[in-house]
Amino acid sequence: MSILTNILANPLLIGFIALSVAVLVLLGLIIWMHVKLHRFLVGIDSKNISDSLSSVSSDLKDLRAFRRELEEYLTTVEKRLKKSVQSISTVRFNPFKGQGGGGNQSFSTAFLNEEGDGVVISSLYSREHVSVFSKPVKKMKSEYELSEEEKEAISGSESPKSEN
Repeated sequence: MSILTNILANPLLIGFIALSVAVLVLLGLIIWMHVKLHRFLVGIDSKNISDSLSSVSSDLKDLRAFRRELEEYLTTVEKRLKKSVQSISTVRFNPFKGQGGGGNQSFSTAFLNEEGDGVVISSLYSREHVSVFSKPVKKMKSEYELSEEEKEAISGSESPKSEN
């Protein structure tokens, strides 16, 4: 108790202790602010906010350029995708019903894109020979006469766009 009484009796010692506590608190705040500022500054060589803003601005320009390139690429991919075969349908049949020649070895297969453009390929099989026919298709129709099996193959491969 006498030590506490001596400390309280000496105002110079009380001031020194209070000043030491204040310095420690301020030192802690400075360290905390330095850590926060370091987290706030972006970029490897950032020493101040201006460097950080320059780094962020440069990154933003790079991202915008990348986005522009990606949009252009996706536009070309979309154009190519619309032209590609997106639907295939095959119908097997016997063209010589009742004659027994060939069975269900004949077929008609339609290969169509999103717009309903493409080709229908038909093969007529018999024991003596095989005939193969190809007919262009535009918007689910052909300028050439289509057999029932070819029409069925085309209608069976209607593109998703045509179904909507």
